[in-house]
Amino acid sequence: MPATFWLVVGYFVLFSATKADGVIKTFGTVLAIWIFIIAVFFPIAGAYVSLTDLCPLEEIMENLHFEGDS
Repeated sequence: MPATFWLVVGYFVLFSATKADGVIKTFGTVLAIWIFIIAVFFPIAGAYVSLTDLCPLEEIMENLHFEGDS
C-alpha cells in the first residue's frame, strides 16, 4: 500500500511538472524521480526483512502458537 501511494503521488507530480515551464519543470521532474525511488524502497525493504527472518509479525505469530499449546 505505501508503494502504491508513492507511485500515484509521483505520477501526479511528474504530470504536473510536464505542464510547468523552466525551473519548476526541472524541480518537478527531479522530485518525481525521488518519489519513485521512495516507492521502490518499500518492496525492497519488505523482501530484505522477509529473507533475513527479521519480520516481527512472524515472531509474534510463533509466540502465540506456542502459548496455545501449553
